[in-house]
Amino acid sequence: MTDARQDQAAEWFAGLRDACCRAFEQLEDVFEESPLAPGRFTRTAWRRDGDDPGDDDHGGGVMALMHGRVFEKVGVNVSVVKGALSPEFRRAIPGGEAAGGQFWAAGISVVAHPCSPLVPAAHMNTRMIVTDHRWFGGGADLTPTFPLAEDSAAFHAALKAACDAHAVADYAHYKAWCDRYFYLPHRGEARGIGGIFFDNLASGDWDADFAFARAVGQAFLAVYSDLVARHLHEPWSEEQRRAQLIKRGRYVEFNLLYDRGTTFGLKTGGNVEAVLMSLPPAVIWP
Repeated sequence: MTDARQDQAAEWFAGLRDACCRAFEQLEDVFEESPLAPGRFTRTAWRRDGDDPGDDDHGGGVMALMHGRVFEKVGVNVSVVKGALSPEFRRAIPGGEAAGGQFWAAGISVVAHPCSPLVPAAHMNTRMIVTDHRWFGGGADLTPTFPLAEDSAAFHAALKAACDAHAVADYAHYKAWCDRYFYLPHRGEARGIGGIFFDNLASGDWDADFAFARAVGQAFLAVYSDLVARHLHEPWSEEQRRAQLIKRGRYVEFNLLYDRGTTFGLKTGGNVEAVLMSLPPAVIWP
């Protein structure tokens, strides 16, 4: 099922992973107020268990994880997997029932849980999926414990600029989609301040779709690095830390109950530790 376009997408995701790791390690280096050593990413490769006894290569990925003095936990995962969707899952994936449920998927997922409650948590992912046709999906969103209007404006402006530069994208639509998606109905509240979310992007111009997917990753890395640096040196209290841990509980609830990426990873034989990388290292439910 692999062709040059799939190889090109997989290579891009790996390159973006490397850029994210470099940027986050640089933020660790500049925070000299902490007595701890700056964090560094540890990379762990994994292979997907096969669902086709006639094919020994079902892909896998690399989980890059860092626990540091700026980021309590940050993961940057890349995967390239293929095989057959389970019969009960094929109906949930566009084109999943065609060709015996065969699929190919590649993508990057970034989830950052900072130490400081004044630095927002963040998420970004982009992916390419192939069944009997191919498409891109993904998005980025911000989850501050204490939302600030200027931070929200900067984050949304960066994503809007990425959308506006590509005719295949629709910022207003993707922003509204994100607001609907990252919502906890059992709480009646949003997970964070939003961002953009898109799926099934197949405009008929693969190059244009891919260019937009790249732009989302680049815009996220630039604006989120700036937001972390903006608040990195601000002092915080134990009361603010407790509020952060409570907010993280909402993050856990969403990812385990509603997140499509979690469902897709688990139902396609992904590495469990990589799929659940998004969960924060410490959390409380009061």
